[in-house]
Amino acid sequence: MPAIKAKSALLEWYRDNARELPWRSNRDPYRIWISETMLQQTTTTAVIPYFERFLLRFPTLQSLAEAPSSAVMEAWAGLGYYSRARNLHKAAQALHENGSFPKSHRELIELPGFGPYTSRSVSSLAFSESVGVVDGNVIRVLARVMRKDWEWWKPKVRDEIQTYADSWVEGVPSNEMNQALMELGRTICTPQSPSCLMCPLQKHCESLKHDEVLLRPQPKPRREREIWIWEPHLTIRNQRILLSKTNEVPFLRGQWLLPGSARRASKKPKTFDYRHSITHHDIYVTVRPAVPKIKKDDKWVRLEEIRQYVPASLVQKALDHSSARVEQLHARTKRARSSSRK
Repeated sequence: MPAIKAKSALLEWYRDNARELPWRSNRDPYRIWISETMLQQTTTTAVIPYFERFLLRFPTLQSLAEAPSSAVMEAWAGLGYYSRARNLHKAAQALHENGSFPKSHRELIELPGFGPYTSRSVSSLAFSESVGVVDGNVIRVLARVMRKDWEWWKPKVRDEIQTYADSWVEGVPSNEMNQALMELGRTICTPQSPSCLMCPLQKHCESLKHDEVLLRPQPKPRREREIWIWEPHLTIRNQRILLSKTNEVPFLRGQWLLPGSARRASKKPKTFDYRHSITHHDIYVTVRPAVPKIKKDDKWVRLEEIRQYVPASLVQKALDHSSARVEQLHARTKRARSSSRK
């Protein structure tokens, strides 16, 4: 368990070096919740402009709860992992109906999208509940400082790490200590080039004493990548585009996409229009200008409103590619006509 001197050194460093971030301006649970949700799978630098735009559009819990889902998805466009946005909206509606934010992680975790990390971060950073927060940065710091070769991706091991994280906030302000551990991981105890000479925990770091800093944490075994061939049908009529809900493929399941077909392959195709990656899926796309059979639940959407329904860049790439192809055909036609006149 951490020594009192280690805790004091880390808190002193954080108070002197904490970055000024827009969600740290106060302890509003709504702002903290939005930021922590956005920061999952996304860097701090990338999140800041999205966070500021999102708060301008939805400044309060009530404004988010009462917004149409299409507006929320449009505001989230570009951040990826769109299930976060859908759960964010559902949770906002539940919180607004409840009238306030619960102050304990056990209550928060019952809400859509509030997993172990988000529930503890909100309860700690907003309400000072004495619970540790475990994210990738905290795992890296603790694994190195305590010289632990954790298989951190396993649930039982995560429970053990949670116990250690909880011990770091005992007897100190949990909101500061949790942010200090995460800040240390983001700025000093980085994955590849840690600044150990600048680290407030260097005297307490067991991995540094044994020259093993870069050995921890252990890398998670890579999930086998899947190759998918997707042939979307691009159908546009009167400035409207046909969209269809997808349930046949594992990527972006249940979201609005272009209608078409997809199949898994053992190797990448020789020809394709473009490649797109989503988690462990490598998607090779060939856009087909076709008239598909329109299903009952399909939807015609105005082109200027498409981002409200399809925030995924996978579809935007299809539109961009199709536009480029049309421009090329126009250019060839013009050249052919010019040559025929000579």
